[in-house]
Amino acid sequence: MDLQDQLKKLFPDHQPEETEENVQDDQDQIWMQDDPIVCKYEKRKGKPITILEGYTGADEDFKKLAKELKTRLSVGGSFKNDAIIIQGDYRDQIMDILKEKGFKVKRVGG
Repeated sequence: MDLQDQLKKLFPDHQPEETEENVQDDQDQIWMQDDPIVCKYEKRKGKPITILEGYTGADEDFKKLAKELKTRLSVGGSFKNDAIIIQGDYRDQIMDILKEKGFKVKRVGG
């Protein structure tokens, strides 16, 4: 008998509230677009970076996507001027993650 069952026996009239997991499922929905996201590679000050541009949805959705990419790849990065900047050359991994989420991705430069 786990804790949930014990609580149900103690408080049979209690209706459980919506948990945070259910709320997060609604927040994880990111607007999909028809145009592909452009994934390109540059070097700035001798260091490689990957830039994602071309998202036409809300900035908040793009920021969530940036945070998820940085977390999954365990790298640094930022969101500036409607573009996600990821430190390092992670084009292949980023393209795989975005395709897995349902985005269309276009590789530019190399």
